[in-house]
Amino acid sequence: MAHLLHIDSSFQGERSVSRALSARAAAAWRTAHPDGTVTYRDLGARPLPHLNTESGRARMIPPAEHSPAEAESWALSEQLVDEVLAAETILLGLPLYNFGPPSSVKSWVDHLVAPGLSVDQATLTGMLGGRDLLVLAARGGGYATGTPREGWDHAEPWLPHALSVVGLEPRFITAELTLADVNPRMAELKPLAAESLAAAEREIDALWAPVSA
Repeated sequence: MAHLLHIDSSFQGERSVSRALSARAAAAWRTAHPDGTVTYRDLGARPLPHLNTESGRARMIPPAEHSPAEAESWALSEQLVDEVLAAETILLGLPLYNFGPPSSVKSWVDHLVAPGLSVDQATLTGMLGGRDLLVLAARGGGYATGTPREGWDHAEPWLPHALSVVGLEPRFITAELTLADVNPRMAELKPLAAESLAAAEREIDALWAPVSA
């Protein structure tokens, strides 16, 4: 049976564009997989604990040597890795905050990188490959080639590098200029923002659409 892992990370609630995009993708997936199952994780509402001295050490010593706090952190990593392993498709809603990913997404990635769980300790190859990871990204400004802030989006370049350790290869659908509707200084960019959002929605709608004969 097909299984989807759906993850959101925005703290914007109903105002979030990345949440709207990931919800649209999840609905399209459900339509294409009516018997499929879904696991949902909300990193924005319930962020994972960031690694600290104890939880970081849990990844550096054998589980048999874990303290209670280290064992608790390791068990959480096992749960997160198992969620990925159970899914054929993963949807990740990814807003751009201060030119980078939400810290909750960084924490999710840090928990996934666990020797013996997601990385083969003998070969150092990732063990989570073979899954379709689709990132539904939203960014308030414009960062395309030739714009004043070209290269300021550090989330999209970072995520493939970070997840390559575990064998996941994300592909992106991005809507940008999402602040044009609420920022008066961006009012003239509203048509471009609407065009970017519409293009992202069309790409999502085509993901699992039946292929015409």
